[in-house]
Amino acid sequence: MDSTYLAELFFSGLTRGSIYALIALGYTMVYGIIGLINFAHGEIYMIGAFTAYIAASALGIAGFPVAAIFALSVLAAAVWAAAYGFTIERLAYRPLRHAPRLSPLISAIGMSIFLQNYVLLAQTPDFLSFPELIPPFALPERLAAVLGPTDLVILLITTVTMLALTWLIKFTQLGKAMRATAQDRTMALLLGINVNKVISATFVIGSALAALGGLLIASHVGQINVSIGFIAGIKAFTAAVLGGIGSIPGAVLGGFILGLTEAFAAGYVSSDYEDVFAFSLLVLILIFRPAGILGKAAPEKV
Repeated sequence: MDSTYLAELFFSGLTRGSIYALIALGYTMVYGIIGLINFAHGEIYMIGAFTAYIAASALGIAGFPVAAIFALSVLAAAVWAAAYGFTIERLAYRPLRHAPRLSPLISAIGMSIFLQNYVLLAQTPDFLSFPELIPPFALPERLAAVLGPTDLVILLITTVTMLALTWLIKFTQLGKAMRATAQDRTMALLLGINVNKVISATFVIGSALAALGGLLIASHVGQINVSIGFIAGIKAFTAAVLGGIGSIPGAVLGGFILGLTEAFAAGYVSSDYEDVFAFSLLVLILIFRPAGILGKAAPEKV
């Protein structure tokens, strides 16, 4: 296989991995702060995609230009998904914060099932054609041979988003409060940090990122249905564990490794076995690095 095909697989893996990373960030941020695996996060991704579909369809009928439709659809999906994330944290997780660890886990699984069936009843079980929000544009000949316009836009948007999140976590007041809460929630309370607001903000940010991922991948694939959240959630959770759950750089690294593994497995073996290679890689890494690639083994918090 020539170098062009190799580069095509590489960029395809990066595109797929960047979407996994966006969703995995929500998993790892929530786990890092409250030690909860939010299994409803994949459904937030799905709700974001459906919200973008509804917004884009309405704006298209109203005659808005494509750039405005894309920007407003992103805004609508992010805000609506963030509202769901905020509500889920308040209703399903906060009352169980001091309950046995199994209780919030069951609540998260129940919320995932509820949201999937809620959208199923409110929308349709069928696949829907998602509008093309990223119009084709000319690329240099060498770049066009290995990378499509949609792939390039997805990579640029996810890169900017991840850099913005890194800046928020490291340099803003909210980011410092998040890091303090993740390190020691009791001490953060003693220092005057409103832990409840910090946790709610974490769910809001993670949900908005998942919605952005849902819009981007739906625009890339061209269709959506109520089941897309399940497999995307499982893959993103795998990416978070692979990189080290609780580590933001780990979630990004895990997403890219998972995406590249699937792309090369599909290209050199068969697309039927890409999941086998991805999960086999996870098992191998966890055998030698139980905390993930960038994760740190630490005593369980009480």
